[in-house]
Amino acid sequence: MKWNTTDADMYLKAREYVDTAVIPLVPLNWEKDFKGTVARGEFISLIADEIEKQFKGRVYQVPPFTYLAHESDSSKTERLAKWDRHLYENGFSHVIYLTSDGDWKRVEKDLTDTLLWIPALPLENVEPAYAKDMVSQQIKQILPMITDKWQSEPKER
Repeated sequence: MKWNTTDADMYLKAREYVDTAVIPLVPLNWEKDFKGTVARGEFISLIADEIEKQFKGRVYQVPPFTYLAHESDSSKTERLAKWDRHLYENGFSHVIYLTSDGDWKRVEKDLTDTLLWIPALPLENVEPAYAKDMVSQQIKQILPMITDKWQSEPKER
């Protein structure tokens, strides 16, 4: 399910089955490597869309958590923890953070739930069919990580 009114109606009817939120982590940066920052955000959005498609009815894809690329680690993690707490208090026992920003690996131990860092693939100059295949290959590697997560107890908040 995605952040739109049609899926919101579906969620309200089936919320007891939707226990996982997916949060794309997307930086903003106009100062340095602007285009690369945009490409990484675009890539992670494609990955989030595919995860949502594969697990529709179990996963809710929330709007991206955006932050300034130069924002301090503590500021980002504190704000993300508030999102996580809100989702957890509203029935999401699993929260998955998706990013192509390697800076999140530094603070992974401080995060409340699961970080999936996926290096962005350069899709800008790739034929659409080939780009779709590349994303599909990434998804095949990610899906088992998510299903394994469901086999474990939710993390305490």
